[in-house]
Parts: sequence; C-alpha cells; structure tokens
Amino acid sequence: MSSRWPAVLWLVRHGESAGNVARDAAHAEGLERISIGGRDVDVPLSPRGERQADALGRWFASGHEDGRPEILLASPYARALQTARRFRDGGGAAPDEVICTDERLREKEFGILDGLTTPGVASIYPDQAEFRRVLGKFYHRPPGGESWCDVIFRLRSLMDTVSLHYAGKRVMIVAHQVVVLCMRYVIENLDEERILAIDREGDVANCSITEYRFDPAAGRDGNLVLVRYNVTAPIEDSAEAVTTAPDQIVAARG
Repeated sequence: MSSRWPAVLWLVRHGESAGNVARDAAHAEGLERISIGGRDVDVPLSPRGERQADALGRWFASGHEDGRPEILLASPYARALQTARRFRDGGGAAPDEVICTDERLREKEFGILDGLTTPGVASIYPDQAEFRRVLGKFYHRPPGGESWCDVIFRLRSLMDTVSLHYAGKRVMIVAHQVVVLCMRYVIENLDEERILAIDREGDVANCSITEYRFDPAAGRDGNLVLVRYNVTAPIEDSAEAVTTAPDQIVAARG
C-alpha cells in the first residue's frame, strides 16, 4: 500500500544549550531573570550539547538504527541547526545531505515573559502567572507570545508539507521540547489531558529520539505509529550525561 507518510519519522530535541545552563544557574540562585544576552534564536549549544549531538550522529553512523535519515528538517534556531549539522557531520546522515530549515519548527514564542524564570514571572507579571494557573499551559498565551495551541496550529501545516513531499522517506526533525510534545499531539490525535500528562512525566531529554514508523494496518489507510519516545540510548552509550532541562525563555527576540 502506498502511503502519504514517511516510512520513518524521528523527532529529536536539540542538544543542551547555553540557555539551559543559564536557566539552571538562575534558578539555583533564585534570580528572576536568566543571565544571557542576545536573541533566543541565536543561543548556541553548550560544549556538552555539542558532544551530545556528535554522539547521536555516531550512533546512527554505527548502524544502531534501521537506516540513516534521507531528509533532515530543523528549526532555524541556532541550537537546533547546530545539532542537525553536528549529527550529520558525525556520520548520522550523508555528508552532502541538505538541512532544510522550517520556521514552523521554531521554539514556542514566550512574548513578554521572555527571559524570566518562573519566580520572575510571578514577581513581575503576577496577572500572567494567574492567567496561566486558570487557563493551564495548553491554552495560556502571554502577550506577544504563543500558547501550545498556536504551536500545534503551525505543526499541522508542517505535517501537510511532510506528507506532500516526503512520502516513503526516512525523515528526521530536529527542534525543541514543546515541538516534540505537540508533534505527538498532532500525530497521535491526543487531547489536552493526555499530552499534559505526558509532559508531567518528565522533560524531553536533549538529543533524545522519538520515533514513528508507518504501519499500513493502522487505521483505514495506514498511519504513523509511535515506536519509542524520549529514548536516550545514544547519549547513554557515550560518555556524555543525559540532560533534560526544558527549552528556556532566553533574552529578547527581535
């Protein structure tokens, strides 16, 4: 049976970033703001994040997976692009494989809450903290930012593009924690309660693998079926530590 879906779809969260490290330091010191300059889009990988991406590339190159990706899609944010490049250069994909950036894979926009820790939001924007408590993280949209629903809206469009151009291919997407979770929501037809329950179980680890494969017996016309979620075997198999700090609200966008 021919399919409009990829044969395999891997979702990968970027490696540990400098923003993740700065966020941990800010929370440890009880600060209201994360100490890092520039735009969130430009925040690079940390040295450990670079090594995590290298380890993921070596894992695929050594034949642990059933074939390397034929298509590489990435968020335009520096940390995601660096992860995809280091993955490819580490042997995870063909050396001449083009990394296609897609703005629909970008990090969730945090608007006026950008650069604030959780205590910072409560202190500086108590009304937004209360709105989030009442509405929940799925529906709360800070001024100038996005809700999870907004992210899901753009990812539905992305999946239409994937189905149009990459049917039968092995596709890897390198993006962010909320993107991985919202992709699960879209592909598996989840609801708010279920996706937030998955989120509460733990963060998506840096450079972890979430994998779907096309199953012709799933549904009326076949569908993508979840094989594994948040697997960190490539990192555990290397000398690197597994890190799970969530993507952070870092600096101001422009």
